[in-house]
Amino acid sequence: MSEPEESISPDKSNPTSLSPQGRNESRPTDFIRDIIRRDIETNRFGGRVHTRFPPEPNGYLHIGHAKSIVLNFGIAEEFGGLCNLRFDDTNPEKEDIEYIESIKEDVRWLGYDWGDRLFHASDYFDQLYEYAIELIKKGKAYVDDLSPEELRQTRGTLTEPGIESPYRNRSVEENLDLFQRMRAGEFPEGSRTLRAKIDMKSPNLNMRDPVMYRIKYATHPHVGDKWCIYPMYDYTHCVSDSIEGITHSICTLEFEDHRPLYDWFLDELGIYHPQQIEFARLNLSYTVMSKRKLLQLVKEGYVAGWDDPRMPTISGLRRRGVPPQAIRNFCERIGVAKNDSVVDIALLEFCIREVLNKTAPRVMGVLNPLKVTLINYPEDQVEMMEALNNPEDASMGTRWVPFCRELYIDRDDFREEPPPKYYRLAPGREVRLRYAYFIKCEEVIKDENGEVIELRCTYDPNTRGGFAPDGRKVKATIHWVSARHALDAEVRLYDRLFTVPNPLGEDEEGDFLKYLNPNSLTILTNCKVEPSLGEAKPGDRFQLEREGYFCLDSKDSQPGHIVMNRTVTLKDTWAKIEASLKEA
Repeated sequence: MSEPEESISPDKSNPTSLSPQGRNESRPTDFIRDIIRRDIETNRFGGRVHTRFPPEPNGYLHIGHAKSIVLNFGIAEEFGGLCNLRFDDTNPEKEDIEYIESIKEDVRWLGYDWGDRLFHASDYFDQLYEYAIELIKKGKAYVDDLSPEELRQTRGTLTEPGIESPYRNRSVEENLDLFQRMRAGEFPEGSRTLRAKIDMKSPNLNMRDPVMYRIKYATHPHVGDKWCIYPMYDYTHCVSDSIEGITHSICTLEFEDHRPLYDWFLDELGIYHPQQIEFARLNLSYTVMSKRKLLQLVKEGYVAGWDDPRMPTISGLRRRGVPPQAIRNFCERIGVAKNDSVVDIALLEFCIREVLNKTAPRVMGVLNPLKVTLINYPEDQVEMMEALNNPEDASMGTRWVPFCRELYIDRDDFREEPPPKYYRLAPGREVRLRYAYFIKCEEVIKDENGEVIELRCTYDPNTRGGFAPDGRKVKATIHWVSARHALDAEVRLYDRLFTVPNPLGEDEEGDFLKYLNPNSLTILTNCKVEPSLGEAKPGDRFQLEREGYFCLDSKDSQPGHIVMNRTVTLKDTWAKIEASLKEA
């Protein structure tokens, strides 16, 4: 079975090529793009646009990171600029090669290419060290002997100033000596730090002599055991931006209070100065976006790894069958804002359906099979019925589906005592089998427990293709598979991971685990699917008619053992979607 390309390359010649609904729109506009346009007009940065996506390799990327990826790489594409991929790898104890490789895979899958601009903050450790020496020589940094607990106690609060360290006024010579000995590994881990000398009375806590370096005896995944002192993120990030010639350092809103420190380091060092711009991060209902909490879900076994299809990670969404274009459309549709808000997950589901409806081939499958025997159909006869692969795209052509005397339909498509407005199969009632014939239920067979195990029906041979020459109508069309040709399949029905829109409530440290959805995964093991799925490859996406959008699981599905993940249902809540669109 064929499918769209796994990664996408937008048409750079067409400014509307990534429009979620194909509307004739101009390029997106927001306050970040407005700033960049002004900078280009005034020839700031020489008219260049150079962004970066700077993940910390301490976990897998999630849908929130996708917003930053789409924004940074997208802006570079729009303005004819460049975008770097840089790993801000300053904490070796939490970083791993596994995370680095997964991040590269995720960025590529979303359709972006960093070219030859793959960097690590650790590439600049030598330069960062030399810059730290410069700050010490200028009297702008000092070695502190306070313990981590003492540092916290002397930092002050939002209403009270911090307390200066008794080591703050060491001489330049003593600070240089101690810092060089820190690098040489002469002191125990955690016993000393290098701090910037700024203002312990500053109303901005980030400016109260922040730590620049700490002693840590840990092997680094990129540079090994070369260093035993590691720079802090705030110091590393701005200098890395400067070294790489970044023009617009686009960060999430929590770094707004860190911008004065970003500027301070660059101004004191007198080096090239990018502009930091902050935007609101993505918050999505019915999930959590904290790497720490996602790691907890993985480590404590609440999910089956970072790529569990219930996870909001990009690898989880990929395994679930979400197409990359849907994520890009979603990120563009919610836009860029300055204020935090929560986007309803229904909007993401809408974007997924929107893409899959146009691109996913249709197939038939029965999740809860009920046997149907056509008592007037020849026992040994097999017909091939022509079926559309996708009614939204005629270029996807048709396929042939086998039809014979014994079929499976979905148990939900039959009621022995049908309720009002139930138009599907019932005793004495006629329905249409999709692409095949009209059938009528003549007899219901039950087991010793009274459960329906078989329907005996008749078919009208004059209704091949699903149309009656005498003009009679039926009110329902149901799907089916040939019992003789059907393939067995395991189907995994995924639902939202949490039962409430905001599992954290008002407390980021709240017990979010109590809101885990016990029905977030339902496994069906007796499903039947049409034989064309025997040719499908892991990762292939399709629509099971009237059931939803699915993909073959990329890990567990293999020849002779079909495992399907439900990507999203066919139905959505339009009121929620419209509300999400207005809010976004």
